[in-house]
Amino acid sequence: MPRPYDVCIRGAGIVGRTLALRLASQRLRVALVAQSPGSTPAHSDVRAYALSPASRALIESVRCWPDAAHATPVLSMQVQTLDQGRLGASVQFEAATQNAPALNWIVDVPVLEGLLADAVRFQPLIELHNEAQPASLTVICEGRASSTREEFGVDFDVTPYHQTAVAARVECTVPHHQVARQWFADGEILAFLPMDGPRGDLYALVWSVSPTRANALLAMDPQEFCQALEAASGTGDGTLRLNSDRKTWGLQAALARRWCASRVQDGMQSSWVLAGDAAHNVHPLAGQGLNLGLGDVAELARLLEGRPYWRTVADVKILRAYERARKAQYALVGGSGDVLQQMFAQTQPAIQGMRDWGMRAFEQSGRLKDWIARRAMGDASV
Repeated sequence: MPRPYDVCIRGAGIVGRTLALRLASQRLRVALVAQSPGSTPAHSDVRAYALSPASRALIESVRCWPDAAHATPVLSMQVQTLDQGRLGASVQFEAATQNAPALNWIVDVPVLEGLLADAVRFQPLIELHNEAQPASLTVICEGRASSTREEFGVDFDVTPYHQTAVAARVECTVPHHQVARQWFADGEILAFLPMDGPRGDLYALVWSVSPTRANALLAMDPQEFCQALEAASGTGDGTLRLNSDRKTWGLQAALARRWCASRVQDGMQSSWVLAGDAAHNVHPLAGQGLNLGLGDVAELARLLEGRPYWRTVADVKILRAYERARKAQYALVGGSGDVLQQMFAQTQPAIQGMRDWGMRAFEQSGRLKDWIARRAMGDASV
């Protein structure tokens, strides 16, 4: 009978593959269980993620960072409120102010997934499987609809936002100049994320709207949809053209009550732990979802690599230290995002006025604004 794996990772998305590569670099034998075949084909995948410098460092450590055409540095971030067509307050973040090469990088998801998949295929300590394999430690990275989490009886506390994300890619007649833009307008949140390199004219968009509004946006022809986008952004900076399919998904905040435990599997003592969206979900308004998941990878890999020689990868003490650290980070990031979502979802003029006043004060806050910017960039030292 072959020796059990050290680690079985259930879920071969970005989080699962990155973790597999990091653990294999520690000479651990890893079984990587691919997600079900019916996933979205790469050619129709419109997702793009804003990855922080900390996430970039992790991806670079496994030699899978995309080239400049598929990882566009964001030099400036502009946030504005726009209610009833009226421009309210604005906040602007600059990479130069933080003495950083970029605030974050907008990464093309299919390209990153392809690089990770290639790296996994060439790593002899990682073996791909269609079914779960016996292992000392099982890491659940299956996403927010994880069947393994349910199988293990883990409660997943979900708070729906009653919003739907509409995602697509659009070209603009004016180059983006590496500026990311975000508008909060009448309870909706619209983000334009620059893509296609520093001189590109392509944006990935995420538009958080009510389910009814989302259905209406999907029903529009491409020209109508772009006219609605131009009206929602209120900038007049160029004409937009739809460049992709439109995809939607429901938005929620969620947190697993337990992240780890020991169990007996096939007569063998083993442990399991959650990571990524299987453990937590946040609103996309701050662009921190995948950064949180990759933070899980970095922390779990760090603790396993630094464990005393007498402790195994299944040691629950190590896994609980990981759970405490990552729940604390979720409380900071997820809690902040939830407060912002609730604040910007308000449509009462009095509350909007208070919100705009607070944004103007924040724009002038100096050190507080810099601290928030550094935390969003993944700098845990501030």
